[in-house]
Amino acid sequence: MNEKQKKTQKLRARLPRGFVDRSAADIRAVDEMIAKIREVYERYGFDPVETPLFEYTDALGKFLPDSDRPNEGVFSLIDDDDQWLSLRYDLTAPLARHVAENFNEIQLPYRTYRAGYVFRNEKPGPGRFRQFMQFDADTVGAAGVQADAEMCMMMADTMEALGIARGDYVIRVNNRKVLDGVLEAIGLGGVEQTNTRLTVLRAIDKLDKFGPEGVRLLLGEGRKDESGDFTKGAGLNEEQIGKILFFVGITDYARSADELAALLAGTARGAEGVNELNTIRGLVLSAGYEADRIKIDPSVVRGLEYYTGPVFEAELQFAVTNEKGEKVVFGSVGGGGRYDGLVSRFMGQPVPATGFSIGVSRLMTALKNLGKLGAEQVTAPVVVCVMDRDIESMGRYQRFVQDLRHAGIRAEMYQGNKKNFGDQLKYADRRGSPIAVIQGGDERASGVVQIKDLIEGKRLSGEIEDNVAWREARVAQVSVPEGELVAKVRQILAEQAEDRKRAG
Repeated sequence: MNEKQKKTQKLRARLPRGFVDRSAADIRAVDEMIAKIREVYERYGFDPVETPLFEYTDALGKFLPDSDRPNEGVFSLIDDDDQWLSLRYDLTAPLARHVAENFNEIQLPYRTYRAGYVFRNEKPGPGRFRQFMQFDADTVGAAGVQADAEMCMMMADTMEALGIARGDYVIRVNNRKVLDGVLEAIGLGGVEQTNTRLTVLRAIDKLDKFGPEGVRLLLGEGRKDESGDFTKGAGLNEEQIGKILFFVGITDYARSADELAALLAGTARGAEGVNELNTIRGLVLSAGYEADRIKIDPSVVRGLEYYTGPVFEAELQFAVTNEKGEKVVFGSVGGGGRYDGLVSRFMGQPVPATGFSIGVSRLMTALKNLGKLGAEQVTAPVVVCVMDRDIESMGRYQRFVQDLRHAGIRAEMYQGNKKNFGDQLKYADRRGSPIAVIQGGDERASGVVQIKDLIEGKRLSGEIEDNVAWREARVAQVSVPEGELVAKVRQILAEQAEDRKRAG
């Protein structure tokens, strides 16, 4: 074996498919957005709670059963006690476990919110990730649909708190009992039809994505996507498909009431669902939320199996350009509904619950498209240059940095290896730093510091070529006593902020 073969191969840095690294700008944008959402949830009387990333797999429920793993669609592993653990698929199932486990200590109705990452072991694609953040609010222990109506009103208020104007969003509301009634009316009632009903629900849930014809294929024999992958359909006949497409195609709930009643004739569950929808409609109208904000819409399904009553979707109405350069309506940024059976699985007694989940990453993209997020740029830190590296000099530089930080100013002492002053200024420039603080031996002996306005200096160097004009312009570098460092830096930062404001 030659010497080259003996060398250890360099590890290739690579990001797993369906996952992304987050930039400082994205992290700050999410923080800004979450703060606004949290303020609305708090105003409605909800309190925070946090659950772990992992749950026992059986606690999550069998969303997508698979013969090889307890749950298809989730990332799972076997613990050292031979029990299956899974990364949470959403934030709702973990909340149900939390409520059941702490039922005697929790005050019902339990009103809570939480934000966190969830994980889907699904095929990634454009805008479709395996890890993403959700922000949920739930009410556990309230049986009346007034709790569902409140969820819808809170979501409408959240959209507006984020700067989304009326007309650019709508909260769409349906009821799974109505859909159950439709499925029963076409012969899909009963336990033996559970899997077929779930396939139908998932097909309808793709209406926004694939349109009526795509859903027709998924309700029938199946659909092949652009990559050639085939999704098996529900296997319904043309009459069954026609009735489902009629139901989800209703655009005016009041105008279609008679036809809907005829379709649901003889199904008690369907009639109960219609009554609940009418109650929600009356409640939100009484509170001043018209149909341009909260709308009854039978096309809303929500694909998860655990929903038992009202379901809702927050949809953005404005158009954006997709990855193919096409103008499309942005669509759903969150949804939820009533899930009265989820906590009950652990309790052996009825525990009503309803909730809403916002897709944080998707909503952040929408807000950026509207120019409602990330407009406020974070000022880069002031850089204190390191001219001398003896203990006394380094101590002074560190004191300057701490004085600035204690005054609420972002600051850092140059920590690189390069001693060349020019390289340190290049570093500050690449960081976008507004100011460099400089103190060499002469300045130290005089008890002063040089403050270099990097933003003004950059502007002047590009705009002013005449030396006289340079001297007459706003000075880009000044010398001040050490004790005036903080005040002068604060003044220059304020001048820079005013310049940005005027430019904007």
